[in-house]
Amino acid sequence: MAKSGSETPLMQQHSAIKQRYPDAILLFRVGDFYETFGEDAIIAAKVLGITLTKRNNGSASASELAGFPHHSLDTYLHKLVKAGYRVAVCDQLEDPKQAKGIVKRGVTELVTPGVATNDKLLEHNSNNFLAGIHIGEKQYGIAFLDISTGEFMLAEGQQEYIDRLLQTLKPAEVIFQRSFQKQFKDQYANTFYTYTLDQWIFDEAYATESILKHFQTHSLKGFGIENMPEATIAAGAVLHYLKDTEHPNLQHITQIQRIDQFEHLWMDRFTIRNLELISQDPNAWHLLRVIDQTITPMGARMLKRWVLMPLCKKEAIEERLHLVQFFHQQQELREKLSPLMKQCGDIERLVSKIPPKKINPREVLQIAKGLKEIQQIKELVSGHEEPYLQKLAVQLNALKEVATKIEDTVMENPPAVAAKGGFIRNGIHVELDKLRGIATNGKEYLATMQQKEADTTGISSLKIGFNNVFGYYLEVTNSQKSKVPSGWIRKQTLANAERYITPELKEYEEQITGAEDKIQAIELELYDQLVQSLMEFIQPMQTNAYVIGVLDCLTNFAGIAQQYNYVAPELHEGRKLSVKDARHPVIERNLPVGESYIANDILLDPDAQQIIILTGPNMSGKSAILRQTALITIMAHMGSFVPASAAQVPVTDKIFTRVGASDNLSGGESTFMVEMNETASIINNLSSNSLILLDEIGRGTSTYDGISIAWSIVEYLHNSNHQPKTLFATHYHELNELENKLSRVKNFHVTNKEVGNKIIFLRKLAPGGSTHSFGIHVAKMAGMPPSLINRANEILEQLEAKHVDGETAIDVKNIGKTEKLQLSIFDAHSETFESIRKTLNDIDINRLTPVEALLKLQEIKEKVK
Repeated sequence: MAKSGSETPLMQQHSAIKQRYPDAILLFRVGDFYETFGEDAIIAAKVLGITLTKRNNGSASASELAGFPHHSLDTYLHKLVKAGYRVAVCDQLEDPKQAKGIVKRGVTELVTPGVATNDKLLEHNSNNFLAGIHIGEKQYGIAFLDISTGEFMLAEGQQEYIDRLLQTLKPAEVIFQRSFQKQFKDQYANTFYTYTLDQWIFDEAYATESILKHFQTHSLKGFGIENMPEATIAAGAVLHYLKDTEHPNLQHITQIQRIDQFEHLWMDRFTIRNLELISQDPNAWHLLRVIDQTITPMGARMLKRWVLMPLCKKEAIEERLHLVQFFHQQQELREKLSPLMKQCGDIERLVSKIPPKKINPREVLQIAKGLKEIQQIKELVSGHEEPYLQKLAVQLNALKEVATKIEDTVMENPPAVAAKGGFIRNGIHVELDKLRGIATNGKEYLATMQQKEADTTGISSLKIGFNNVFGYYLEVTNSQKSKVPSGWIRKQTLANAERYITPELKEYEEQITGAEDKIQAIELELYDQLVQSLMEFIQPMQTNAYVIGVLDCLTNFAGIAQQYNYVAPELHEGRKLSVKDARHPVIERNLPVGESYIANDILLDPDAQQIIILTGPNMSGKSAILRQTALITIMAHMGSFVPASAAQVPVTDKIFTRVGASDNLSGGESTFMVEMNETASIINNLSSNSLILLDEIGRGTSTYDGISIAWSIVEYLHNSNHQPKTLFATHYHELNELENKLSRVKNFHVTNKEVGNKIIFLRKLAPGGSTHSFGIHVAKMAGMPPSLINRANEILEQLEAKHVDGETAIDVKNIGKTEKLQLSIFDAHSETFESIRKTLNDIDINRLTPVEALLKLQEIKEKVK
């Protein structure tokens, strides 16, 4: 861009504002358009698909230009933000008609992914969190704020805990001190949209002052965060960032809550992923999808958080469970509540629009309608003996005066934009009513005036007209001009008539020509007063939103329990997990029509049956049994009924899973390395109240390495002082030997039956280990050629014979103590067989496709010809 000396005043103004926001795209309001210049224009044109032009702005060089009409801001703004750009909206701060010289302009809002309030940038069923992180000397602090709902939470802990919160709440944007940039990038790559701030912002005194000033309190004790310095600093950085991004009106952030890690069931990110609790894929089946029949946005957001952060305090869980039980029995009450809750609208997000005055007349009217629904909900839920329902009912506040004031002020079916006017009711402002009368009844008024003047003067041919030169006039023909009163002022002489004006006509003209502008000004003033009056009721309205969210979630649980035959779990402080006829809630709902889920009993008892080793092939249902055990535990801790006929669930503090081979090859880690990292995380964090699910541990390495590792993990868990409840699914049948060696290890397998040459997996759990992997049968079911299947059976017979009779049989008694075992199937002195052995050793069976298997078999066949 050219130097300021050769720029027009407009471009000088643009350059000065752009310098303050160098890392944002500047939308610069010029008349009825938002314009972008230079690099901003190139980006905007590409992202928005608008025309990029060049024009000479009074400078020696031309500048790129791209713009769109100001009324299309909502359409284009969210596209830029979703594309990952920060956007500074620069508006005209004065009326161009009254401006002397260039119009004053300034940035009214800086929109980033984490501070979005535009409806098009938000998902109704998900929070849009901005996260601030501070790294202290001993631990981390983190704060989460959703500016669109006013929720503000903070936590403190070790890196692993902070990582878990980040992965759970998935903020839209993360801010941290600049010196932490490399560390964060190494840890999370491009998982999160980030922005870095100067080091001085992360100061405890500054942060404390920011928080106290915002909440207008003298101490942090009321929030229970006075001994959380790192979290306080993170929260202070978040408030600083909001100020930095031109968000000064934050009165809807009325409280700050601490997230206590000991109040929630611990699940690391591997567990959340492995159990498929949620998914970004709209077509994927996951737990949230099958248990979410919520009908309010508050309920949908709350349920998602409950799924990811179940409770682990017995009293709090039972409070929910008892109310679900109550609603389960009160179907009629649920049916009355549902339509009322649905009509409330998104109370949280409507309320958050009040402080910045971004709420439109239609939304204000929705608040009034919602409050009337709240009144009916309060009447419905009051008077019942259920304690938690009583507690919730008391918190509801219908704010009758507020609802009445809104309905008395705003017309039915108001416009979505206040500037359009025509939405303030008649009868509340005398001047407004008068101006409306003038604007709408102009012709009648003029006709009345004409008749009155004609009657008074006796001029029967009197007419009232209008022209652009001197406005309204009275026209009198020459034959009757002698009757014109002396007070009339002559303005124009025509061939056959003369035109006059009167003080009354002039006064009316001034009224009618300024009426529209005055009407709009009065309406906007009255609306501004109305919105301002709502400010003091923000907190009770937010409490209403919270209560409706809870009622929505718990009535949802009751409805699903009834619909899908779930049962109330019995929570206890012991350690035994016993579930009768357990079912997988997701698979069950995804079965073909007419097919029922095969239920299984699960018993894990640290005193007798601490570890179940579940053997059997893939496709037999091992993983489903593992997952359903965890999902039932999680659902119980959320306060939900569970898919079973009976369930005794111990209060669990942590659930760990290691399911399947999930590569992180893009991160440079092998299947086995990922597997070992995840397993190490389990071993290092378990407790006596933990539930551990391990599926196919060790399959990422060679067979005997895998068996050794799996064996030692079972031994470790069995001999650990914590004795955690463990389900261990494996295809290593050698592990069945552990039942004879470790007292609390029990073998189970998934039953099957052979029909002719086929294997049918019955998906029913039975005591005892499985001796077959049925891998060849699975290959046959997958459509492998008969010749390949036959050859595989021949090789299997040789292997089994060697395994039982040969020198290389596995010594399970001394596993882990023997030297590395080597499978000697072929004559070691034969070069041909050595070559074949090398080929086989190089094959990763887990990754082999049927076609590749055929080609390898052909290659081996050629060698032995």
